Amino acid sequence: MYYKVAAQESKEPSTTRVVSECPFCQTKGTFDILSPKDLWLDRQAIAGIRYCPNQDCRGLIFFILTGKGLNIYPPIKISINREKIPGNIIKIFDEAVTCHATECYIASGMMLRKTLEAICEDKKAPGANLHQKLRSLSKLITVPNALIDSMQVLKLMGNDAAHIVAKDFEEIGKNEIEISIELVKEILKAVYQLDDLLEKLNKLRKVPNDASTS
Repeated sequence: MYYKVAAQESKEPSTTRVVSECPFCQTKGTFDILSPKDLWLDRQAIAGIRYCPNQDCRGLIFFILTGKGLNIYPPIKISINREKIPGNIIKIFDEAVTCHATECYIASGMMLRKTLEAICEDKKAPGANLHQKLRSLSKLITVPNALIDSMQVLKLMGNDAAHIVAKDFEEIGKNEIEISIELVKEILKAVYQLDDLLEKLNKLRKVPNDASTS
């Protein structure tokens, strides 16, 4: 979004409180002032520079505060649990999340579809196209039926994102992508992380794994 600088700097020392989540370390708090004065923009907006209050991070951000709210750059991304997920898959999924954070929703939809393709490739699911590969994948993994069905819906959403004329969705926008990202997070958790969580829990048991339960 375009903003015009109305004045080089405010006349008074900066007192604008910037309370946000850090896009680098996810710490939540009031960001520390770096420059003694902020910039006045048109449309009653203020811009400036702050840094993360976490002393181990101190990441630098740029903010614009308007009557509609606070925007910071780099933008805050939806958090991802990367544990146990293959590197090539998390790289693709992270790009989808980054596209969402920068409001590139169509690009995010395409990368979410590619994430499903990468899962199929990792699990060696056969098929001539993604539809067939997802059907094969459902027989190779143990996940709830609802997540199996969601993969086909996500594939359709990705198809619409990749083509000029949408066939299954009215729009590929913020809401559609945010729901899709949450679904892919659940798919990744079911495919790559649940077994590890169960193993960790079993190690904390006081009784042997083969003991009978009551």
